[in-house]
Amino acid sequence: MPLWKRNLWLCCLACFIISIGMSQLAPILPLYLQELGMDDGNEIARWSGLIFGANFVTLAIASPIWGRLSDRYGRKPMVLRASLWLGIIMFGMGMAASPWHLLVLRLLQGAMSGFLAAAVPLVAQEAPKENSAWALGMFFTCQVSGGLLGPLVGGLLTELYSCRQTFFVMSAFCFLGFVALWFVHETFRPKEEAGPVNGSWSSLPRAKLLAGIFITTLLLHFSLSTIHPIVTVYIRQLVPESGHVALIAGAVFSATGLASALAASPLGRLADRIGSRRVLLASLVASSLCFLPQAYVRTPLELGILRFLAGLAAAGLMPSTNALIRQAAPEAMMGRVYGINQSFQFVGMCSGAVAGGQLAASVGIASVFLVPGLLFLLNAVWFWSMSREKDA
Repeated sequence: MPLWKRNLWLCCLACFIISIGMSQLAPILPLYLQELGMDDGNEIARWSGLIFGANFVTLAIASPIWGRLSDRYGRKPMVLRASLWLGIIMFGMGMAASPWHLLVLRLLQGAMSGFLAAAVPLVAQEAPKENSAWALGMFFTCQVSGGLLGPLVGGLLTELYSCRQTFFVMSAFCFLGFVALWFVHETFRPKEEAGPVNGSWSSLPRAKLLAGIFITTLLLHFSLSTIHPIVTVYIRQLVPESGHVALIAGAVFSATGLASALAASPLGRLADRIGSRRVLLASLVASSLCFLPQAYVRTPLELGILRFLAGLAAAGLMPSTNALIRQAAPEAMMGRVYGINQSFQFVGMCSGAVAGGQLAASVGIASVFLVPGLLFLLNAVWFWSMSREKDA
């Protein structure tokens, strides 16, 4: 087996394991707040959005720093550091005594983590350019497959034990991911100094395309993140008498992950063949068409079906943007450029999660689906108009 494929499978395994642990957070967070003594539905929605989004504030600030360090010292040390830190933070969240503790820990998580900011350029750099979209699609498949199992595992553990104990399980998954990453053999040899970002940016041959990708990344992650804090609340509204809200919410979350896991690799191969730009545009339009009807569902089954279709559409979004960066960014600046893109991603995720909680509490849950649906459509129109001209 070629070394780049061996590295890819190890990174995929680690990402799968860590994603199982980390994806348990969103559906159980509102229930954990209840365990901590919060009982007002609107307050739970607001705090869920703040806590879930806080991580992305510090991630947005720190990701370019970790990206630059990965250019200088290598990608592998950064993913090892990040996975180890995630395990420590998840253990700390299991010891939390108040919502404020969770908020502070999520801020610390983002400041020192940046797992994807290091793992994505590691996968992209090790794969040949002609296989980059497929490799990133496989990595994304493992990420969302872990996201598929995580909410189900979290929902089941919460019903059997408690939210607090579930956080200790998340911590164990992160430590297992750290062990898998230890065996990656990185071939990238960092340069002494790649130059400051500001000084090198004007010399990039496709700077305009990269800027467009950054904005698209921000908008799409804003749209994807608005619903994360409120799915459990939405399920409770749809089935108020059910005693299995955590399990149902986990299944609805997992429907998106299942669809993305099935579609990401085939869409990666398609992008290698017809171009990542076309796949990205089609996925944006399809995401819009799948999000809008979710505001009007009457049962969790209807919501789950639409979330599955949204997962099929979303499977082409992140691999396509990452593959476009792989094709446009110079090797010496790849970690830095991916770090900047991760910053835009986390700004979108943070603002989306906070906006989702605020919209649900102030306007109603339907708006949490309508706003992203419209943003996906506007994003598709804007990226098409911006990228159709040849970038110098």
